[in-house]
Amino acid sequence: MRSTRRLFISLALITLPATAMAHRQWLVPSATTFSGLTNTVAVDAASSNDLFFADHRPMQLNSVRVWAPDGSEGKIENAAIGASRSTFDVKLDKPGTWKIGAETNSVMGSFKLNGVERRVGGRGGMGPGGPGMGPGAADGPARQQPVSVTEIPAEATDVKLTEVIGRNEIYVTVDAPSEAVFKATGKGIEFQPVTHPDSLVVGETASFRFLVDGKAAAGLKVTVVPGGKRYRNDDGARDFTTGADGVARIAWPAAGLYWINATVTDDKPSEPRASQRRLSYTTTVEVLLP
Repeated sequence: MRSTRRLFISLALITLPATAMAHRQWLVPSATTFSGLTNTVAVDAASSNDLFFADHRPMQLNSVRVWAPDGSEGKIENAAIGASRSTFDVKLDKPGTWKIGAETNSVMGSFKLNGVERRVGGRGGMGPGGPGMGPGAADGPARQQPVSVTEIPAEATDVKLTEVIGRNEIYVTVDAPSEAVFKATGKGIEFQPVTHPDSLVVGETASFRFLVDGKAAAGLKVTVVPGGKRYRNDDGARDFTTGADGVARIAWPAAGLYWINATVTDDKPSEPRASQRRLSYTTTVEVLLP
């Protein structure tokens, strides 16, 4: 797969159940807590087979945003995209909790025109005469560029569209935790933790609330996977289910980095031609020893 694939495709991939994915996308900060206003956090961003080891491909950075504790927008600096991971820096010049990550809201799917399948959003479908030929294309149909929803012809048939809303975020705190970055927008899966994600300790149970469209997401499956799989016989994934209050209660067996993902599919797309909606939320947290 080409490393130039857009970020929203990678985020769409994380809507699959964790146990079914070969690669998971992640953001990892150099630290989650800082003291003083002269610090810079370095962030690695990639998707990989083994969590937090860059062994597959880098994350594209065009959709990455920074939310400062006071609600203003920060920026990434020194961005670089390598063969297997991307890196960037964020200056932490305000006290409180920062949010760094990417959001996507796109429509993906396919339709047929004169019997030829075309892709909507993401990677191009296969059809005669399309641009973007790659290795081996001379022996088969050329790869066509994807189109947007507005470009679907009226005479198209077999229209199958899915709205995809995904978030992949991390949190970094300077001096003392704050709550402003957790304000809900009311769209997709969102994270409103009861236990601050930068205050996690082994032996203490964390309470994380998840919302769907601004309401408590009851019965939502939350998958938690520790890093360091290459040093274990299995990935150590555990599944938790939110209660009626939308809260998942998670105990931490060991210190380290953990990848957390929640996904859901429903029939409430905002795009009229879409038949379903896939929602996902991903974060990486750090758990410390007491």
